[in-house]
Amino acid sequence: MVYFDAASSVPLHPVARQALVAALDEGWADPARLYREGRRARLLLDAARETAADAVGCRPDELTFTPSGTRAVHTGVAGALAGRRRAGRRLVVSAVEHSAVLHAAEAHAAEGGTVAEVGVDRTGRVDPAAYAAELDGATALACLQSANHEVGTEQPVAEVAEACRAAGVPLLVDAAQSLPWGAVPAGWSLLAASAHKWGGPAGVGLLAVRKGVRFAVRGPADERESGRAAGFENIPAVLAAAASLRAVRAEAAAEGARLRELVDRVRARVPELVADAEVVGDPVRRLPHLVTFSCLYVDGETLLHELDRAGFSVSSGSSCTSSTLTPSHVLRAMGVLSEGNVRVSLPAGTPEEEVDRFLAVLPGLVSGVRERFGAPAGAGTTSGGTTGAGTTGAGAPPFAEAGAAEAAGAAGADSVVVDALGRRCPIPVIELAKVFGDVPVGGTVTVLSDDEAARLDVPAWCEMRGQEYLGERPADRGTAYLVRRTS
Repeated sequence: MVYFDAASSVPLHPVARQALVAALDEGWADPARLYREGRRARLLLDAARETAADAVGCRPDELTFTPSGTRAVHTGVAGALAGRRRAGRRLVVSAVEHSAVLHAAEAHAAEGGTVAEVGVDRTGRVDPAAYAAELDGATALACLQSANHEVGTEQPVAEVAEACRAAGVPLLVDAAQSLPWGAVPAGWSLLAASAHKWGGPAGVGLLAVRKGVRFAVRGPADERESGRAAGFENIPAVLAAAASLRAVRAEAAAEGARLRELVDRVRARVPELVADAEVVGDPVRRLPHLVTFSCLYVDGETLLHELDRAGFSVSSGSSCTSSTLTPSHVLRAMGVLSEGNVRVSLPAGTPEEEVDRFLAVLPGLVSGVRERFGAPAGAGTTSGGTTGAGTTGAGAPPFAEAGAAEAAGAAGADSVVVDALGRRCPIPVIELAKVFGDVPVGGTVTVLSDDEAARLDVPAWCEMRGQEYLGERPADRGTAYLVRRTS
């Protein structure tokens, strides 16, 4: 098996394993005690904190070890909001934050706070000016990831941090994905990360809170870890996390350059080898080891199973692989294709040959899945090219002024209705493609679907095929999506 899901977790780094084993014999005592065993444990804990703080770019007394990266996020968000409750109860986040941040935002809203969500462009990047516009006098905290966990796009942390500084608002940065590759740009007030992302043991997170940031601990009271992480410190795991972070950062420049070349190969070759595939995320300002693409007419879960049988472990943001049957919130915010979504994230040391083998087997697997799902003959060939003509078109006449049935009838004989109700991705788009060739230029197709993924995939199909997306309307059941043939 070839493991290509480093963005989720990576195996224990050899340095982490060595540190963990060594610390099991030396770091078991209570570091708060004054006897010899306690002092030895305290020395190990302090050394780990200094090592991690150096990698993060903060003072050792600003850094807290938490039971996980998720706990670091929740503690950081709740503590900063509580500490600045006199400033206001407004929290600003980007639409593509990790679910841990969004769940913390939901908890804040449930307690009566307000949450402002800043949108992103099709690469998954926020506009610093748009973010700055959301910072007002009632904003207590802003959150922005350093790089996206699903598509790899790096966020403009420095620019947003400057806007936050000007507005007097602390900025919490979720650095879980980027910290192994380098320090986060200066200007942040709080930072969270997770050790299993860089080869440390699971169950260790980092929370850094700059001096001067108002912070009130929420949750169980405890004198350990500055009161921010209740419970006895897991010194062996903490030491292993810090040692592995230092080790991967020492290798980051060279290994990052090597993996970036391999990812560039995937980004270039997938659209050449797999017709109707869309590579998403920023092509330049991105993590070096991660690439995500989506394939028309493909069920994501089936494709992941086929790749698994072929010996490749990858991830996906497709709705078809989710128990909620909704696309990844990241893909949804970006407005990109969600069908057949594959995230490839290369661990350090990935051989070039494994990437080439992945590219060799992928086209056949995609073709097999398309055939299994009844994709139309000639699927994957370009009709009219990718012109970028597709738009959200929410106000485009006549569809936005009428219901689905009325809009379909208004086009007369040149209109076709596709009933895909009760059928999940990629069937709605497959059925659209099957009938589209029979519609004359200027004619329309109305797709009826109750699959949330259709809201992304129908407009994405239009953009990829050079056709015009006229918008959506509620129907008697589900939603009606209207497409006009332009070529």
